[in-house]
Amino acid sequence: MRRRQFIGLLASASLAGAGLPGCSRRPPLQVGVHPWIGYESLYLAEEFGWLKDTVALVKGGTGSESVRGLREGRLDAAAVTLDEALRVMALGVPLTVIAVMDVSAGADVIMARAGMQSLDDLRGKKVAVELAGAPAIMLLRALEQAGLEPSDLEIVDLPVHQHSRAWQRGEIDASVSYEPVASVLETRGAVRLFDSRSLPDTIFDVLVVNRERAGTLKPALRDLLAGHFRGLSHLVRSFHDAVYRIATRQQVTPEAVRRALATVMLPDLSANQRYLAPSGRVEQVAASLNQLMLREGLLKMPVDLKGLCDASFLPRGPL
Repeated sequence: MRRRQFIGLLASASLAGAGLPGCSRRPPLQVGVHPWIGYESLYLAEEFGWLKDTVALVKGGTGSESVRGLREGRLDAAAVTLDEALRVMALGVPLTVIAVMDVSAGADVIMARAGMQSLDDLRGKKVAVELAGAPAIMLLRALEQAGLEPSDLEIVDLPVHQHSRAWQRGEIDASVSYEPVASVLETRGAVRLFDSRSLPDTIFDVLVVNRERAGTLKPALRDLLAGHFRGLSHLVRSFHDAVYRIATRQQVTPEAVRRALATVMLPDLSANQRYLAPSGRVEQVAASLNQLMLREGLLKMPVDLKGLCDASFLPRGPL
């Protein structure tokens, strides 16, 4: 082969590798998200262009869509509650927690009819709770504290977004929900009996990745987390700007966004390193959830928690 032809072939290969037609570039990381105040860092990162093209947010309407995407293999990663992660793992999909997005600190709440003053007043009452999600865990933990059993209540399995309508129709006496539904119920006369401030470091929203894909997706996962923490930094340092952007996206008032933000703790990098450490809080809570969900029939078999957390994808050094 002549030297000129050889150089031409090398140039063609270089152009193909650069992403021009004919290249075999890896598709972007598919990350499931849905509207929730704890995930807004990712939406902000996308809005400002802080997510590289190695990452694509797959936006759904509810957490169940992300769960389904993980289960069916359409998503590589997703933001879900810790109990949702365990449910997916119980179906044979190996997941690893690579970040804690938020910790509930009042966001999850039990709302009840006026006149009820304690959890004991729920005996025999119709309580709406979404058994396939975090509200079920919230209710079980609250009942444990009150010395009650689920059988003491009349459980109404109902998606959270339907609680407001059921309340108006008089079909339920109490709701296990979260913002903004909790505030809507409050405007309709509901009172707060219990919230997640009484369950510190218990209800986590986490970012998980399919463990079998994580090894080949390391650069994209690091890009994802770099974008997350940059979005979180903007929320903290440019609070008013972030609030108005979130309010516009969620089509709610800025005051509603401020109230929602006051009910969650958004861990920074150092807090994430502590949470994801071996035998750290995430592993502890997951082990406790494993037992609770198995006992209450929310899991059919215990989940193998080996390798649950991996802090190696977190940013290294200053952000």
